[in-house]
Amino acid sequence: MARRRRPDTTAAAGGPAPEQEPLPPAALTIDALGRKCPIPIIMLADQINSVPLNAVVSVLADDPAAFTDIPAWCRLKSHHHVGSYVLPQGGWAIHVRRNY
Repeated sequence: MARRRRPDTTAAAGGPAPEQEPLPPAALTIDALGRKCPIPIIMLADQINSVPLNAVVSVLADDPAAFTDIPAWCRLKSHHHVGSYVLPQGGWAIHVRRNY
């Protein structure tokens, strides 16, 4: 089961930051940093068919709406939300596996 990671609040409060495993490889990375929803989802929908079946697309996003909306889009469109990983510079790498 993939780990879903939310922003760490203990590091901001002066506590230690949790260890994070390296990001799994992705066949395609979509850089949607600095863009507001629904743009990250539109970019994902536009490009997901450019990767082979079962390949992973990584969407880099820092809009909090993308963190919840992309997994919801995956459920709606029958793709698999692999996991969301906190990026060191802020935001997330949201991994989606193409199912069809």
